[in-house]
Amino acid sequence: MNRNRNRKKSHRAGFTLLELMIVLVILVLLFAMVGPRLLGSQKKADIKAAQTQIGNFESALNLYAVDMRTFPSTEDGLQALLEAPSDERAASKWDGPYLDGNSLPLDPWDNSYQYEYPPANNVRDFPDIWSWGPDGESDTDDDIVNWQGGGGGESGSSAEPRDSKASTSGTSGKSRSDTGGASRSDSGGGRSSTPSAPPRAPSSGGAKSR
Repeated sequence: MNRNRNRKKSHRAGFTLLELMIVLVILVLLFAMVGPRLLGSQKKADIKAAQTQIGNFESALNLYAVDMRTFPSTEDGLQALLEAPSDERAASKWDGPYLDGNSLPLDPWDNSYQYEYPPANNVRDFPDIWSWGPDGESDTDDDIVNWQGGGGGESGSSAEPRDSKASTSGTSGKSRSDTGGASRSDSGGGRSSTPSAPPRAPSSGGAKSR
């Protein structure tokens, strides 16, 4: 009788363990299917939050510029939105703080927002503001910035590394000057009786945009 009871108990214990294993396998499979979607949704939410905060900085900077007639320098940074300048004359114009809270907010990945003025990327006369993004590294594809392509894009739009844009514009400028030089040398060295065409006036579009 005792042996039979022990066998029944062992069968019950084994059956319960099998049930637990099945439940664990189901949970793992569910997490494997749903987990990436949840993580992707969280990443999108973090990016959206960073874009919103950059937009808040832009609004505060516009208010600052109305009072101060300029934007904070790179050295003063976004902290100028919370602290009055040390210069008494400038401090008399300052009507902040222009942000809520006593300290600057961090991005969703616990890094400081970056700031530069005069801008290196914005074509418009407006400060560059950006977050290093999920990877926490500067000048990578996931940086969240307030310029787009040639500048002035929507807040938080993805952009190229910050140095590549300057090198691209420098190369195009060089090609224009080389072309102009070749044109002048050809017209000067040739003996054709046909008069050379007058040089075109440089386009003023790029100068105005800068």
